[in-house]
Amino acid sequence: MIGRKNFGPKGWNMSYPFSIGDLRDSSIVLNNYMETNASSGKIPWDDLRYIFGEIMYGGHIVNNEDRRFCASFLENLMNEKILEEEELFPFIEGKNITFKCPAPCPYEKYIEYIDQECPADTPLAYGLHPNAEIDFRTTQCIELFNTLQEIQPRDISASGAGGRGANEVVVEFMQRVFEEVNIESFKF
Repeated sequence: MIGRKNFGPKGWNMSYPFSIGDLRDSSIVLNNYMETNASSGKIPWDDLRYIFGEIMYGGHIVNNEDRRFCASFLENLMNEKILEEEELFPFIEGKNITFKCPAPCPYEKYIEYIDQECPADTPLAYGLHPNAEIDFRTTQCIELFNTLQEIQPRDISASGAGGRGANEVVVEFMQRVFEEVNIESFKF
């Protein structure tokens, strides 16, 4: 949900506050659920889809059509075929890009597979038209230029001998961002 959110609300009826925290919490729930049910040897796909689609992410969703949209994504990604090297990108046939599930292997090999084989974010991965990336990049550029305008000195006296220069403002801004956003907390 977070990766798709980059491309805007296309397909959704409104914007939802999905965050990296939702992803982290979902991974914890998945791990706990799988460890608890490991002895049965069967993966409870219906239960997992319900937990993620109605509780973890679904708790943010207030529109019934958006709930169906979320359920469709989960139905595509969370099923038995995922264990059989299934294509993870929906509607990708003939598009010159692919990302299949790896064959069963140790945890380290999964990490290696993701690091080496995972393609760059593309709207095709979410069933969107390639032009969705144009809108995403345009929005990124607008935000970048707005930020650059915000950090520029406002008047001539600000760049004079007694005021702060543009470099000082940028360095201060970067330090404030790094203090407010603890990058280490986002690693799994």
